[in-house]
Amino acid sequence: MPTDSEIRAALATVRYPGFSRDIISFGLVKGIAIDGGKVTVDISVATRDPNIPRLIHEQAMEVLTGLPGVTEAKLNFDIKEPPNAATGSADKLPKSSIPGVKKIIAVASGKGGVGKSTVASNLAVALSKTGAKVGLCDCDLYGPSIAHMFGSNERPYQNEEQQIVPIERYGLQLISMGFLLDDDSAVIVRGPVATRYTQQFLRQCAWDNLDYLILDLPPGTGDIQLTIVQTVALDGAVIVTTPQEVALIDARKAISMFQKVNVPILGIIENMSYFICPSDGQVYHIFGKGGGENEAKRLGVPLLGQVPIEMTVREAGDEGHPIALEEADKSAASKVFHEVAAKLRASVPAV
Repeated sequence: MPTDSEIRAALATVRYPGFSRDIISFGLVKGIAIDGGKVTVDISVATRDPNIPRLIHEQAMEVLTGLPGVTEAKLNFDIKEPPNAATGSADKLPKSSIPGVKKIIAVASGKGGVGKSTVASNLAVALSKTGAKVGLCDCDLYGPSIAHMFGSNERPYQNEEQQIVPIERYGLQLISMGFLLDDDSAVIVRGPVATRYTQQFLRQCAWDNLDYLILDLPPGTGDIQLTIVQTVALDGAVIVTTPQEVALIDARKAISMFQKVNVPILGIIENMSYFICPSDGQVYHIFGKGGGENEAKRLGVPLLGQVPIEMTVREAGDEGHPIALEEADKSAASKVFHEVAAKLRASVPAV
């Protein structure tokens, strides 16, 4: 018959998703009952993310059923509303939704140069291809790229309600500082003004009955990112990284930012994952191998997809025609984006 200490030692190997600490040290295990080979564990979790209890259940059942003498394992979960950081109560956090939008998904990265805007653009296109009504907001005021990636130099206008009317392209509703600037112009504003511009894009934009609004966040964890995660009711975040460790280090910072404000991490996308040589079909892992996959396992979140390096992805972005507009059988990258879009629709249904 297993002992209480043996069960606690086994459960101490179960990490809380997204953290290095285990469920024992977090104090989540509230009781253990042993009846011969039958073990019942009471676990209390304060979260709004349904994936966290599920992942803890999977890990705990695996370690418990592997213990000698355990013939049956049962977990009783007590799932509570997380406390408000400001009041200590279980009231809802002071966040608000965006008018005209059902679901809001942020696409983020810890550092620049990992292809976050390329991923955000193509995810928006792929989601649209599933039949959803999709918008894309370029929240990077200092380095806006969405206008170029969608091949439009239109200028937004205001409607009678003094709302900004998004640009429509390929069936998507788009807004970006790039639509307001000339190609050689720069945005030179301090943090508070930048966050005010961002809030205008989000809340004073005439989004027309969107199923999904994709937010292409700036790289890092600065003023704009913090303002968005603290004031917008995000339904989840997708983290973009490349396989090498230097990118993963910064990706962890972005993940930590979302976790601190109880935003679910929907998964990791590993961009520039590998290159297939067109002449001989040989696979080259130019930026390393397995970094995104290992990080997803460590955090207990899904690896949504591994996007290969393809010249056509770069060419399509430069030409204002995102690669996800192509059929999946014509591009390996396009296929991945469509697979990821299907996963996002399943995990964040716009009902």
